[in-house]
Amino acid sequence: MKKSSPRILFVDGPNLNVLGKREPSVYGGQTLEDIRKDVSDAARREGAAVEFFQSNHEGEIVDRLQRARGEVDGIVINPAGYTHTSVAIRDALVYCALPAVELHLSNPSMREPFRKVSLVEDVVAGRICGIGGYGYVLALQAILHLLREKGRDRAGR
Repeated sequence: MKKSSPRILFVDGPNLNVLGKREPSVYGGQTLEDIRKDVSDAARREGAAVEFFQSNHEGEIVDRLQRARGEVDGIVINPAGYTHTSVAIRDALVYCALPAVELHLSNPSMREPFRKVSLVEDVVAGRICGIGGYGYVLALQAILHLLREKGRDRAGR
């Protein structure tokens, strides 16, 4: 029986749809489409399937995370501004009960004080930040690593 490809959902929060135009000195010049192409290319090389979702609306993000349960194997999430404010997104990550990696283009720890608090950091396996768009490819690698380790643990190896 052929093993299916790992399915990874990338969830992007508010304002990421305007990457490349919004504060390029902070977030870089790549657009979200540029980043998605890089991730898709990396996923193809790794034999993984990726799906992308972006919304400026908290409820839509919550709905997508809830639907992810049973649909995908892992999540990479850049909650953007909701990182610091959304208990609802945190609770949706808990509900979906999937391995997840938190991702940020910039390093929130080196920015304004309110950005130093992440409401999701304690419900994700890890966090990648400050690497710009390449962080998305690193996050793909990280979630695939976590899934492989989980698979080995189940197989007893």
